[in-house]
Amino acid sequence: MQFLASIGRVFIGFLAAAGRLIIFTGTALSHCVRPPIYPRLIGRQLVDIGYYSLPVVGLTAIFIGMVLTLQLHTGFNRITGGESAIAQVVVLGMTRELGPVIAGLIVAGRIGAAIAAEIGTMRVTDQIDALSTLSTNPFKYLVVPRILAGLVALPALVLTADIIGVFGGFIVATYKFGFNPASYLQNTANFLHADDVISGLIKSSVFGFLIALMGCYHGYHSRGGAQGVGAATTYAVVSASVLILMFDYILSALLFSS
Repeated sequence: MQFLASIGRVFIGFLAAAGRLIIFTGTALSHCVRPPIYPRLIGRQLVDIGYYSLPVVGLTAIFIGMVLTLQLHTGFNRITGGESAIAQVVVLGMTRELGPVIAGLIVAGRIGAAIAAEIGTMRVTDQIDALSTLSTNPFKYLVVPRILAGLVALPALVLTADIIGVFGGFIVATYKFGFNPASYLQNTANFLHADDVISGLIKSSVFGFLIALMGCYHGYHSRGGAQGVGAATTYAVVSASVLILMFDYILSALLFSS
């Protein structure tokens, strides 16, 4: 019976945590569509999430594109005429999958932890309670700007990462393997469709929402001083990363099922 009781406690704890997250998400979404909105706070979060993440996302994207081209050339070398498909596979892989997922995971590690640490510190130092005392809704002031900024900033980062990643593949293909630059670019342009880019941007919007939501949720519910803030940052990054991979499959199945 002790074993069954322990399983029951874990299951009930999971349901309680899921219920808290659902309530938090619903409250945050409701505040996103109701005034007041703080444009200055949203702008600051756009700079933090988008502009300051651009160097690391761009650097990662160009090396992903270069490595992808290198590995594809090695693999397609074993297939007669397979090398001609490298440009198509690189642009398809970057726009549909690698761009959104890599950018999402990088931003989750950088921004998710920062959001959880900032809001968690405000929670354990009673600054969130002080906002309520001053008649300022904590959700409006802390959560909504970060969620809206995540929805907007991550698609912009992913679009930039797609371009840089394809350019990285172009560099390796033309300078290392001797591909004709004009032919490579023509194959890329002919194979790329608007749906491929749009599907990646849809994914990135969802990923941006999840990253901001997990950072805000774990920071908002952090307890226990500095140790609790550290745990909140860890939970924010891990949960956001797992949800990104989970929703990547779900969205891929929905968008490309036909």
